[in-house]
Amino acid sequence: MTVFRRRALLGALAASALTVSAPAVLAQGDWPSQPVTIFMTFNAGSGVDVVGRLIQEPLSRLLGQPVIIDYKPGAAGNIASEYVSRAKPDGYTLVFGTAATHGTNAALYPKLPFDVEKDFEPVAPIVDVSNVLTINPEVIKVNSLAEFVKEIKANPGKYNFASTGNGTGTHMAFAELNWRLGLDMVHVPYKGGPDAITSVLRGETCCIMNQVQTVLPHSKSGKLKLLAVTTAKPIAAVPEVPPVAASGLPGTKGFDSAIWFGVFAPKHTPAPVVARLNAAIQQVLHQPEIKKRLEDSGNTLRYETPEQFRQTVHRNRLQSAEIVKAAKITIQ
Repeated sequence: MTVFRRRALLGALAASALTVSAPAVLAQGDWPSQPVTIFMTFNAGSGVDVVGRLIQEPLSRLLGQPVIIDYKPGAAGNIASEYVSRAKPDGYTLVFGTAATHGTNAALYPKLPFDVEKDFEPVAPIVDVSNVLTINPEVIKVNSLAEFVKEIKANPGKYNFASTGNGTGTHMAFAELNWRLGLDMVHVPYKGGPDAITSVLRGETCCIMNQVQTVLPHSKSGKLKLLAVTTAKPIAAVPEVPPVAASGLPGTKGFDSAIWFGVFAPKHTPAPVVARLNAAIQQVLHQPEIKKRLEDSGNTLRYETPEQFRQTVHRNRLQSAEIVKAAKITIQ
């Protein structure tokens, strides 16, 4: 090989290497150079929206670009998830997912137009969220989980429970409770948290399993009553409310239906972008004011690397599939 040809070949290889590595280098050095949009899987006022709004401004400051909250609610979060799964993987289009949208839905919707694991890059979890069995005391006059179960069993099919949509965490938590305790209740799905809560306040439904942060103001006003949290242990926001598992009722041992909220990017988003997003989110969660506000609302902060979060998503998908099958949960 001549010296000229050898030099030409080496030059071509070097140019090729630069071409391959350029996106990652640019992503790390220049990203973000424009606003970042996070799509909410549920509508304004929902639990995910409340948490997303709380981290929005401090995340914007850390990234040096506006973080925009946008909404594509519907189909138990599948609309926003599908949209982001098909978005350009440049770090500017993200989705705020949950253990339902990126776990349970895979079991409930066998023909999803996306794969909850293969079509996303898990960026970072935000919080573990406890649901709480919440009743309208004018509709069902009970004061404990044991009394609730007794009343429901004495009147099979009489009481309706609300959820924030088919297949959502609120639906899954109640369906699992009904399965474990042998309760006969009618499921009424709504298009998000505000509508579902309103139905309970109006007495159209008797109860809901919803995030503590969503129902706490209504509990404090006396309009709704909290009977049991769905985490394995009591939570700081409502320490007086016992866990379902502490009731001692048959079938409640080990009951824990806490769900996580987290941020996802489209598959093939450059690793440096994912890493920077993860680091920024963790910085936000460590800020004392943000930490306090989230914990006071009934959340437990969750800190994981992108790879640890990927493992969490995988485990959650498998566990959700087991519950869906055992409880014979179907989309109505």
